[in-house]
Amino acid sequence: MDFSHISVMLQQCIDGLNIKPNGIYIDGTCGGAGHSVEIAKRLTDSGRLIGIDRDPDAIKAASERLSPYNAKVLKGNFSDMKALAAAEGITEADGILLDLGVSSHQLDTLERGFSYHGSAPLDMRMSQEGVSAKDIVNTYSYESLCKILWEYGEEKFARKIADTIIKRRETKPIVTTEQLADIVCSSIPAKFRREKNPCKKTFQAIRIAVNCELDELDKALDDGFDLLKSGGRLCIITFHSLEDRMVKQRFASFCTGCTCPPDFPQCVCGKKPRGRLVNRKPIEADEAELEVNNRSRSAKLRIIEKI
Repeated sequence: MDFSHISVMLQQCIDGLNIKPNGIYIDGTCGGAGHSVEIAKRLTDSGRLIGIDRDPDAIKAASERLSPYNAKVLKGNFSDMKALAAAEGITEADGILLDLGVSSHQLDTLERGFSYHGSAPLDMRMSQEGVSAKDIVNTYSYESLCKILWEYGEEKFARKIADTIIKRRETKPIVTTEQLADIVCSSIPAKFRREKNPCKKTFQAIRIAVNCELDELDKALDDGFDLLKSGGRLCIITFHSLEDRMVKQRFASFCTGCTCPPDFPQCVCGKKPRGRLVNRKPIEADEAELEVNNRSRSAKLRIIEKI
C-alpha cells in the first residue's frame, strides 16, 4: 500500500527543532515519515529518532522509509510518548514534533471514512480499532451529538443536524459517509451551503470524538514538555482553532513566571518560567507551499524551547 502524504511546513519544522546531530528526537505523529526522514538524515550514529503512530498503515510505511537510519517506529498514541520513550530507555529528548493533521493517505483512502466526498463506510478511526464514527452516529443520544458538533466542530446548526441524525437512524442505520453528508446538507439552510462545503465542521467534530483528539493533545502537551531536555524544543502543527487555542494557552502557561497578586511587595510563589516561545506568532505556510499543497492553508506551527 502506498502511504502518500505531503509534509506540511517541512523546512520550518526542521529549522524549528534546531537539530543536534547526536540528539534524541521524537516524532509523535510519524505518519508517512516525511518529517521523520528529514530529522533522521541530520543525525549521526549517536543520534536517535523515535517515531510514534497509531495507524497500522502509517507504521508499516514509516518503518520501511526509516529503515536506513537510526530510527524506530512504535505503535501507540503521542499522548503516551513518555511511557513509550521510557520503554526504549529514553528519559529526555532534544526535540519533539507533533503534526496534528489527518494524513493525506487517511483522507484520500475512501474506505477509511474520513472524507465527505464520495461514499464509504463511516469509520474515521486513526487506529483502525475501537469506537467508530458509525457507532457514535447510531448510538449516541441527541444531547451527546449536540455537544460533539458544537464543542468540537463549532457548528451553529448542531441541534438541527443532531435532530436529523436521530430521525434518520430510526428508519435505517447510518453507515456511510454519503448518508451523513446528506443529513448535514439537508439540515443547513441553502444560503450557508453555497458558501462552502457544509459537511466540514460535522465530519471534523465526529472525527475528533472518535479519536479523542483533544484529550490526547491535553496530555501530550504536559508530558511532551516534561520530556524535553533544557534547551529542547517542542514543535506542534495544528489545523483548527480548538487545537491551536489549546497549544497557545499551554505554551503561555509554560512561559509564565510569578503569579503573585500585583500588590504583593515581593514574590512568594517562587514560580519561574519553564520555557520561552521561539515564535510569538504562529508560523504559516508560504505561498509556494500553498500552491502545491492546499491542505496546508489552515496549518499553524508553534514552537517552544524549555529553559
